[in-house]
Amino acid sequence: MKFAPMKPLKALFVFSLLWMVAGLAQYQEEPRSGETPPPFKAGEWLKFRIHYGILNASYATLHLTEETLDGIPVYHVVGRGKTTGFASIFFNVDDTYESYFGKADGKPYRFVRKIDEGGYTKDIEIRFDHQADRAELHDKEAQRKLEFETMSSIQDLISAFYYLRSNYEADQLVEGKSIDLNLLYDDDGIFKFRLKYLGKEVLKTKFGKVECLKFRPYVQSGRVFKEQESLSLWVSNDRNKIPIRIEADLMVGSIKADLDGYNSLRNPFKIIMD
Repeated sequence: MKFAPMKPLKALFVFSLLWMVAGLAQYQEEPRSGETPPPFKAGEWLKFRIHYGILNASYATLHLTEETLDGIPVYHVVGRGKTTGFASIFFNVDDTYESYFGKADGKPYRFVRKIDEGGYTKDIEIRFDHQADRAELHDKEAQRKLEFETMSSIQDLISAFYYLRSNYEADQLVEGKSIDLNLLYDDDGIFKFRLKYLGKEVLKTKFGKVECLKFRPYVQSGRVFKEQESLSLWVSNDRNKIPIRIEADLMVGSIKADLDGYNSLRNPFKIIMD
């Protein structure tokens, strides 16, 4: 297993990776007596604005709906990111990520990654067989199929975001503690992602002041990031647990992304009133 590098403008979907905090409780689409429902619902839509240096480089969205896949009730998430304006002249990005995960168990059943980043393209589909603990990856461009042995806790890049939103509370997190999680989303195979919780912090946003939980993932230094701890993420410390901001120091310049819009949240978005 290895730590995965990232390209600057692909940071729009780092939000999904950074939700990998420890979750021990079983996911439940409908709560049992005395339990709270998951922090999201069908129709939830999130939009992020991404800056690369002084440029308003791109936008990214995540949209959650309900479907049935092979007879299984699932949530279907579509994540899209695209460069805009002046930035697209230098580096054009047009990415789509999709995940189908079970409403009853939160496990991924199908994952799609179709990207075009300055001419670098990928068209990958993964099917997960949880009974056999195996996954089949179809690389459509290379016209090849790969099989991987998995484990019951395996997640894809997008499903992990929603699964772990359902399975932790702020009081379960230990400041300074690092957590490892296994992911499969590319032909590089399963890799270990490490994340450290840094505590609470209040951020000023376009919506007002928001109390956040701050995380720092360990990333590969020397190719994209200056250091292993060059990336930071803040998520709302409320029942929604949505990403608010991400910042990174790159080998060339810096990147920042902020929540720019939202719709159909399950819970009220908690804003601190002065």
